[in-house]
Amino acid sequence: MEIISIAEIKNKENDEAFNLPEGKLEITPHLQKPSENKVYQQNPFIEANTKSVSLSTLKNDCIIPVFSKDNEKTIAHQEFIQATQSSIAKVFPHHTINLPEVRTSHQVKGRTSDAIYKNVKELLDHEKTQYFERMAFIIRIPSITETINGQKLSLVVGGVRAYNKENLYSKKTYEKFQVFIGFQNMVCCNLCISTDGFKEEIRVGNYSELQEKILELIQSYNAEKHFNKMKELSEQTMTETQFAQMIGKSRLYNFLPKDEKSKIPELNLIDSQISTIAKDYYQDANFCKNNDGTINLWNVYNLFTGANKSSYIDSFLSRDVNAFDFTKGLANAINGDSNYHWFLN
Repeated sequence: MEIISIAEIKNKENDEAFNLPEGKLEITPHLQKPSENKVYQQNPFIEANTKSVSLSTLKNDCIIPVFSKDNEKTIAHQEFIQATQSSIAKVFPHHTINLPEVRTSHQVKGRTSDAIYKNVKELLDHEKTQYFERMAFIIRIPSITETINGQKLSLVVGGVRAYNKENLYSKKTYEKFQVFIGFQNMVCCNLCISTDGFKEEIRVGNYSELQEKILELIQSYNAEKHFNKMKELSEQTMTETQFAQMIGKSRLYNFLPKDEKSKIPELNLIDSQISTIAKDYYQDANFCKNNDGTINLWNVYNLFTGANKSSYIDSFLSRDVNAFDFTKGLANAINGDSNYHWFLN
């Protein structure tokens, strides 16, 4: 498999792949198992209370929720994943695409009508039903890579579906999805997502609309611009005093009066995640401080995205994007021209 950098993509790809026709795609991606050509330890991209499931489990072992007032089905988790696979294959037709890595949480259990009077211990497998209220997935494109601080980054596309954001007790209406394209740091499997590569809420009425929205995001994403912004972080350093001040102010942030808080840039991480960042400043094998206490902002950013792995699925992506914006703001504050200076004063 040929490995290329972001700068080479436009030269390697057929230009027509970036001017796509409307309508449902029929392209089947070439799938590579995640275990093939594995160099780095594959940690979960999100932890919290999630568990790993396969695409076949979603297809064969889960029911599909419906809108209760008209019994119209929702777009199933596996359909969301398949729409993303097809979109990636259309935009990057000459690249290998990994099988999706899927994480789920909040299992909703049920039983078939013929087992209505059975005790739980007596239920047979075919009498049990389930679906997962929340699901996140990523699909890696391992042949498109870049490097920052000697760490390999791979292009990745993914999304989140959370049925708790839908009103399943009503009639069918627009359904909501979160989609992103960005990078994954293969040293730690942290995701690196920017505002330009993230749609916090895509509203669609059917599968075709969902696929079109995913294609639109992938095509509009500027990977080179995003990479350069991240690389700039590796060239900026915080002192130990600045880092300690940032941690202290971050703890205060959530307790500020509402009017004061509204004047300060948003920080979405919770207190326990700030504690994880403080601990990993000393202990993380890949992103800890230097011997003199300084730390570059690329490492700070990865401490933030690493701590974010403890977020629930439905808040995970927005916090990841916020971590990037916040770290860029710190860089500007260190240079004296940002309203993020509150966190360093």
